[in-house]
Amino acid sequence: MKNLFIAVSVLLGWFAVIAQLVLYIINRTVSLTETLFRFFSYFTILSNILVALCFTALLVKPKSAWGRIFTHSKVISGTVVYIIVVSAVYNLVLRQLWNPEGLQKIVDVILHSTMPMLFVAHWLFRVPKNELQWKNAFAWLLFPLLYIILVLIRGTFSDFYPYPFVDVSESGYNAVLINCAGLFIIFLVLSLLVIGTGKLISKYTGED
Repeated sequence: MKNLFIAVSVLLGWFAVIAQLVLYIINRTVSLTETLFRFFSYFTILSNILVALCFTALLVKPKSAWGRIFTHSKVISGTVVYIIVVSAVYNLVLRQLWNPEGLQKIVDVILHSTMPMLFVAHWLFRVPKNELQWKNAFAWLLFPLLYIILVLIRGTFSDFYPYPFVDVSESGYNAVLINCAGLFIIFLVLSLLVIGTGKLISKYTGED
């Protein structure tokens, strides 16, 4: 049953990412190169790729060098934070901005709802949490920090910003920096909640 759950998660995860890429290319309005840069500029895509890699490592080669990285409890727990933020921001803020149909709607649901739920469920019931430490929360901030820096730098040259709350051309740097500060607070608080939850689960399941 465990392997079936992981196998289904692997298939769904990569299907959604690849299907989204194909749809993005089909509907592109810029060059293929620029389209690819834009596609991988979405935190949603990067986070879902991380989730797919974690599930794939668990299924295929958990004891390999790359498998040990993506199956490590701290890596999985940090990825849980990222994918929860993806789901929450999209479903609470961004969903109203468009109305996908057909395959795009299916992919949209998988990326922003199904995969987050599957990954959180895996973390809750299958991932050991006794190695989690409070300081991990600050290490997990490095990925979104690097992401924001690269998005803002590239945006100054391409004038493309993947999300409206980081769109400097529309809102200006002051508003964007305030938005980013708010997001980092969300990342930090959620990271602490994940670690705290992990410690409680570890304590009551006798992992320590």
